[in-house]
Amino acid sequence: MSPKKKEIFHCISCGATSPKTLGKCPECGQWNTYVPISQDPGDPRQPISSTDTATFFTLENLQNHEKRQRIPTQIEALDRVLGGGIVQGSVVLIGGEPGIGKSTLLLQVAHAVCQAGLKMLYASGEESPPQIGLRAERLKVETPLLFLSFETELESLRQIMQQIEPSCMVIDSIQTVYRSEVPGSAGSIPQVRESTNYLIQLAKRTHTTIFIVGHVTKEGQIAGPKFLEHLVDVVLYLEGDKNSSIRLLRSQKNRFGETQELGVFQMTFDGLREISDPSEIFIQEKTQHVPGTLIFPSMEGFRPLLLEIQALAAPSFIPVPRRIAAGIDFNRLLMLLAILEKRAQTPVASMDIFLNVTGGVKITDPACDLPIALAIASSVREKTLPERGIAFGELGLSGEVRPVANTERRIREALRRNFSPVIVSKISLEKEWQNHEKVLAVENLSEALSVLL
Repeated sequence: MSPKKKEIFHCISCGATSPKTLGKCPECGQWNTYVPISQDPGDPRQPISSTDTATFFTLENLQNHEKRQRIPTQIEALDRVLGGGIVQGSVVLIGGEPGIGKSTLLLQVAHAVCQAGLKMLYASGEESPPQIGLRAERLKVETPLLFLSFETELESLRQIMQQIEPSCMVIDSIQTVYRSEVPGSAGSIPQVRESTNYLIQLAKRTHTTIFIVGHVTKEGQIAGPKFLEHLVDVVLYLEGDKNSSIRLLRSQKNRFGETQELGVFQMTFDGLREISDPSEIFIQEKTQHVPGTLIFPSMEGFRPLLLEIQALAAPSFIPVPRRIAAGIDFNRLLMLLAILEKRAQTPVASMDIFLNVTGGVKITDPACDLPIALAIASSVREKTLPERGIAFGELGLSGEVRPVANTERRIREALRRNFSPVIVSKISLEKEWQNHEKVLAVENLSEALSVLL
């Protein structure tokens, strides 16, 4: 007698499950999103059952095994973000807006892997092999070790892998592949969840590195259940303004390396090209010295990145003045304006304020408070800041300049590029910098404004 089928319900919006149907999902708050799933105990949907017996290892067994070497991608910035190269058997999730360059970057990675004498399988459900071939021709990717597939059913892809035995595989994208045993169309929450589980077990058992491309939502998060980022080994985000050629590759999670590294690329006709000195790109366009501009040394990973802060204050002709911020959190801008108005006697309440970080970079470093406040005050008072000046520091609500991390690294980078004066928090300075002629230590915002403006 066959086991009785058990029916459960799941939310097609967030993937939550329930033993009975619900009108409103308690997890995501959506209405009428629960649909039934038949669970057959005699046919458990295991992602992969390559063996009938369970296996286990001891630390002694693993230490006796030959250590697997990383596969270099020949792209220094990407290798640095990955922690030194591609780890065999890892699963890397890459997210980014449409057209930002995810497929281009992975095709360049495929070329590097093939140049090392390894096989690569590129499975795309969004482009046909001839279309990928056109991009490969533009990127000058010519190798017999790169195999292309338009197959989106995962079991069929597994059979192709058994024939080719690639070292790496690209899934472009996770929203286009599916498992025939799982109900729902490709891209639905159950399909994305089960497909990712399938690929992870496939990677671990065959020691094949799998790159998974993920679409992002309008909030900038990878579409699908959030726990997908917990399942994979590495999560990368490719960011940038479509109107700019600069692309930033950030690591949000990395089981094999640091998560604070940043790769900077420039999109060209021949593909993504690494920028070895990104600070030069971000500050080289500064051609004129006007009020409201200042350089800020942002810490991206373990190295300072020099960015230009631009502020424009203009009289408002509407009852509620506008505040527009590009590159920083909007609420942080409102807080800094309140500090300027209350603690530094800078009239901003009746003015439109526009703030921009050049290069399309988004700053989350709290050390940006001081340079932003100085730039806004400079524009309001129509007085220029020092042309080669640079500032960093976090502002408290009482107007004090608080110390931030990596103060010494930021100062050394500024002086190496002949920027001065360097405005920093007096509390954070070590003895060797306290009497330095090019370092200006301040205790609060009012003191910084009185010295500079």
